[in-house]
Amino acid sequence: MDQQINRCGWLNNDPLYIKYHDEEWGVPVHDEQKMFEFLLLETFQAGLSWFTILKKRESFREAFAQFNYKKIAQFNDEDFDRLMNDSGIIRNKLKIRAAINNAQRFMEVQKEFGSFCKYIWGFVDHKPIINKPKTLKDVPATSPISDALSKDLKKRGFKFVGSTTIYAHMQACGMVNDHTVDCFRFGK
Repeated sequence: MDQQINRCGWLNNDPLYIKYHDEEWGVPVHDEQKMFEFLLLETFQAGLSWFTILKKRESFREAFAQFNYKKIAQFNDEDFDRLMNDSGIIRNKLKIRAAINNAQRFMEVQKEFGSFCKYIWGFVDHKPIINKPKTLKDVPATSPISDALSKDLKKRGFKFVGSTTIYAHMQACGMVNDHTVDCFRFGK
């Protein structure tokens, strides 16, 4: 890791992780497919480290139709079996079924609100929440907003969308900016 640049303390020295932190984490996402990509990846991250998922991201991309939610929503038993046999991804049957289910629910939300991004960004009044954590200890795992969003998603039939997962999703998609104040990405 470049010692000249201050970054958030949760990073390791892996270039892939550094690139993710520097270029994606906390950057506002308004693209439907990118939003779904993060939602799918967060589904699989539940109970695991984000770095584990990040290392498998390209395998997930290949296995899950380039994160095309319209195609994933149509996955059948043959696709499920293919995914269960794909050593490049997390082979958890509940998470695989959740990914397919969530693609279907994602499109229902799109139909109701015009876009999933419009729906989800509505929980933060369509602008990022800029927190000012001094240390990692100041970064919460959940928030009242992630609690409410999680509850609403569950009501709509989404799976693996607990408050902690949803807060991580909000961070990844820039709905919440939790870069620590000493990080060069803070406030950007």
